[in-house]
Amino acid sequence: MRRLNQAIADCVAGLKKLQKDDGHWVFELEADATIPSEYVLLHHFLGETDEAIERKIGVYLRQAQGAHGGWPLFHAGEFDMSATVKAYYALKIIGDDIDAPHMKRARDAILERGGAATCNVFTRIMLALYRQVPWRAIPVMPVEIFHLPRWFPFHLSKVSYWTRTVIAPLLILMALKPAAVNPRKVDIRELFAVPPEEVGSYLNNPTGSRWGDILLWIDSTLRLAEPFFPRAPRRKAIDKAMSFVTERLNGENGLGAIYPAMANTVMAMTALGYPADHPDLVVAKDAIEKLLVLDDDRAYCQPCVSPIWDTALVAHALLEAGADGEDPSIRKAMDWLADKQVLNVYGDWAENRPGVRPGGWPFQYANDHYPDVDDTAVVAMAMQRARPLDYSENLARAEEWVIGMQSRNGGWGAFDADNTHFHLNHIPFADHGALLDPPTADVSARCIGMLAQFGYDRQHPIMRAGVDYLRDDQEEDGSWFGRWGTNYVYGTWSVLCALNAAGEDMSSEYIRRAVGFLEARQRPDGGWGEDGGTYWNEKRDATKESTPSQTAWALLGLMAAGEVESDAVRRGIEFLLNAPRKEARWDEDWYTAVGFPRVFYLKYHGYSAFFPAWALARYRRLMQGNSKTVSFGM
Repeated sequence: MRRLNQAIADCVAGLKKLQKDDGHWVFELEADATIPSEYVLLHHFLGETDEAIERKIGVYLRQAQGAHGGWPLFHAGEFDMSATVKAYYALKIIGDDIDAPHMKRARDAILERGGAATCNVFTRIMLALYRQVPWRAIPVMPVEIFHLPRWFPFHLSKVSYWTRTVIAPLLILMALKPAAVNPRKVDIRELFAVPPEEVGSYLNNPTGSRWGDILLWIDSTLRLAEPFFPRAPRRKAIDKAMSFVTERLNGENGLGAIYPAMANTVMAMTALGYPADHPDLVVAKDAIEKLLVLDDDRAYCQPCVSPIWDTALVAHALLEAGADGEDPSIRKAMDWLADKQVLNVYGDWAENRPGVRPGGWPFQYANDHYPDVDDTAVVAMAMQRARPLDYSENLARAEEWVIGMQSRNGGWGAFDADNTHFHLNHIPFADHGALLDPPTADVSARCIGMLAQFGYDRQHPIMRAGVDYLRDDQEEDGSWFGRWGTNYVYGTWSVLCALNAAGEDMSSEYIRRAVGFLEARQRPDGGWGEDGGTYWNEKRDATKESTPSQTAWALLGLMAAGEVESDAVRRGIEFLLNAPRKEARWDEDWYTAVGFPRVFYLKYHGYSAFFPAWALARYRRLMQGNSKTVSFGM
């Protein structure tokens, strides 16, 4: 117990030391090589370069290259064609000699796998802007989409928030087809197995279904018709798209507060001829620069920032370790969070829920049009615990909004309700498989946990529908899929906590299967570790190394299921106590989160700090208390 107490004390002290003066926490949020590569390519599209920053990004990119010669989507992952082509192009623009060993290895790896023509759609759009592939390499997505009525099979309200904010400025670019300035006139023709203009067909059926074939035929028909589209409706459509962007520009936090949407916005404004000193263009550029992480010798660009999420989760860890609302760190954090709640803006979510008042929290510093159900539930649970502080008004609005965002199937998506237009996954543009925001087990679990913590019992219709959704969504092996964290360990932890809070019988067969799943996945060293490859069915059991964050999730899930005194929990706690750590942070190179499964992975630098601390603190509280049951929603 002495080692346990010391580890918790170290973590608490370390976390408090990292708190900002205004009360919030924010940790770095790292993706793969694509975002820093795109940052370089964006500035060369504009003809605005900063050689000092580029050199530092070059260091980062070279360090991220895999043993296979290419760039992976996550630490020690397999070769990814699109990430590799972007990284190679960025390094060549930065000035790396194509005959340097690392560039030759990358080029050989690309050509061995079919060449740059096999990149995904978003990468080919970037290449088209740089005139490296013809525009016929891109599916037709006419900007006239903005004229379509809401009942039409494709409408922006039918796709996810991130798709919406990325597509709106992108449609302008696809209509205007501007050319990158490319001041150094760098090309990558050496990456094509066949000259790009001679490639027969770039497009494919993303799902292999008959619908996909039909939509490919529609694409070819649109391609023939597009040159004859009337100019006036196109001009009006561009104006509508730009109005959509301008309304949601989000100040220094950027459109959608995510890098791809921000970058497309800057390029679209430039293509439309905005002068360099136009206030909207200036603030859009500034938003991008705020995402840079600059070290002494290297730099990278974050895909977004996560202060609301980080602050709420640190607060949970501190509360679990014994803090309450009288602790200055908790009081400052809660006040900061209360000020960030979106109470007056009816965002895009209101398309499907027009009668619901705003009341959510975003993921980033500000993103008023796109509050996040997951963040809202996590913040609200922390606020409800932070007694004697009273945030009853904030909590009432959060409760109202979360209930209003429940989908018809009983679950919750992250940003929209009933975003389940699965026919759109068949369009050629959707080859990345991340077009929609349907309900998921992890987000739904957080909402059920929040409502249970607010006093809703298992028999309430909202809770009953939510729990039934979770039961129906369970995998055959007893686990639950993790949409926003890697992967089945994350999903299973989330659901077990919610089911416990909702009053489910934790000895029931389906819950014991989930416990069995976690116990079976424990590694010989006592920890848990799940690889990003598990998002492919054929790699479902992939694991490389135990990680502190995933071990913490497994422990929190097992303890929610009543296993606090089990051998599996004891061994997991020992793993955390023995794993390398510096104050609040455990060593963790692995990516344990996702933006989009199989497409875009994330490393939250805070996960290896607050999640292990949370698990250790909960273990201590349960072992020392009179009750061995968890009484919170997560």
